[in-house]
Amino acid sequence: MELVDLTAVRNADRSNEPYDYLLASGVLKQDKIDELRRDFPAIDKPGYLTVDEVKLQGRFKQLIDELEGPELTEELSKKFGIDLHPYPRLTTIMKKSQPKYGAIHTDGPSKVMTMLIYMNDEWQQDEGGRLRVLYDEKNYDRYKLEVPPVMGTMFAFLRADNSWHGHLPFAGERRVVQIAWVKSQADVDRKKKHNKLAQVFKGIFGR
Repeated sequence: MELVDLTAVRNADRSNEPYDYLLASGVLKQDKIDELRRDFPAIDKPGYLTVDEVKLQGRFKQLIDELEGPELTEELSKKFGIDLHPYPRLTTIMKKSQPKYGAIHTDGPSKVMTMLIYMNDEWQQDEGGRLRVLYDEKNYDRYKLEVPPVMGTMFAFLRADNSWHGHLPFAGERRVVQIAWVKSQADVDRKKKHNKLAQVFKGIFGR
């Protein structure tokens, strides 16, 4: 794989407390960072957009192909001890964040696993927008781990009833690719339809 360093995934530490997750750094190969930064989509809407809603080109399109490919799924399957290959994937991309994002949640039961690849050049400690592994649905301050959303950082977790996560408010550019392994193609189609409708309403009401 030209862009994704599977060794970084293979060597990442996995934790099962308070739920199953792994954190890896250096997942994007250093000599390709400039090209990935150059080809990141020119998105002017806030929130996550599906790959169908975004113009993919160059190295970034290649990155999506690699992230959706069987090699990465195989490495993650081995890390978590679950065969992820049968599950369809839903890929979304964010460039712009709003202060209302980051509310504590677990992800819906249609998801099996969620993976985030961050693509920001730097991130200040006090800026907000740093995902936290949380112990409950109410408390941002009691957390196991805080994820710096910097270039090449991967965070992946198995969805569970206690997979609480969220981040403090942040407004501005926050580049991230999210891939969710979901239980059925119907779930993928439903989420894409929901996302498209949400974008329409944002366009109408400016939210």
